[in-house]
Amino acid sequence: MIPRSASGRHRCARRRDLVLSTQTVAASATANAAPKGGAELSSEELLEAILKTLDDDKAEDVVQIDLRGKSSIGDYMVVCSGRSTRQVTAISEKLAQTLKTDHGRHAKLEGKDAGDWVLIDTGDIVVHVFRPEVRDFYQLEKMWLTPAAAAKA
Repeated sequence: MIPRSASGRHRCARRRDLVLSTQTVAASATANAAPKGGAELSSEELLEAILKTLDDDKAEDVVQIDLRGKSSIGDYMVVCSGRSTRQVTAISEKLAQTLKTDHGRHAKLEGKDAGDWVLIDTGDIVVHVFRPEVRDFYQLEKMWLTPAAAAKA
């Protein structure tokens, strides 16, 4: 029988196992951060892996932007396009899956359900996958590129 308090409500027994909780959180954080190869990927190696995956999935107009010294959101930003909402979603899902299985990186996805603009946050690198019309509207890379580089893009 569950004990009742003076107000007549049931009381729940509280169990605390801080050591187990701390070890479990630390172990899962280590498992999530460590790639299968054992060594942590540098930002440049991760960027190369991302660019290869985007190329394999036929992403169009891929632009990489070096954010080091410009922003604290990451080291690089990658902007690319897919021809349709289906391709934008497929590119983003495949990239997240490849990063997880091949490199042990868990990426966060935003906007996947709409398929117009998907943001993939890997920590060091932020990837934006757009439909061409949406990319033209926001012109995200022009905000981050230097004026000379923006003129080329």
